[in-house]
Amino acid sequence: MFKEIEHTADYAIKVWGADLSELFVDAAHGMNALTGGKLDRPETTREIALEAADPETLLVTWLEELAFLMEVEGEKYSHFEVLALTDTALRVRARGGMATGVDKLIKAVTFHNLAIRENKGGPETIYETTIVFDV
Repeated sequence: MFKEIEHTADYAIKVWGADLSELFVDAAHGMNALTGGKLDRPETTREIALEAADPETLLVTWLEELAFLMEVEGEKYSHFEVLALTDTALRVRARGGMATGVDKLIKAVTFHNLAIRENKGGPETIYETTIVFDV
């Protein structure tokens, strides 16, 4: 799940999930919601494999890759299947297509106060983070 939160200069979302896979997928959906627009038809499938030094850097790298594909290729992805995820590597099958009516492009995904927290409250563990975008 995600929700947009107020930020003084840029845009930000709070994201949470039952595990890291859900957190990464919901972060992508949250970023998509910020950019607006829609998909013509989900006809493109792309496998994305990324590596980074830690989970936070991997999350930023993941979202930056999706922002790059939107800006350069005009593609937006709405369905994500996490094939593998560790603290330092991610492999996802993404399905989407050409984006139309995009309101704003993401210039950068920032590290501003970025920390993935594992909250063990009650019977379930929840992973959460806040992501700030430069638009």
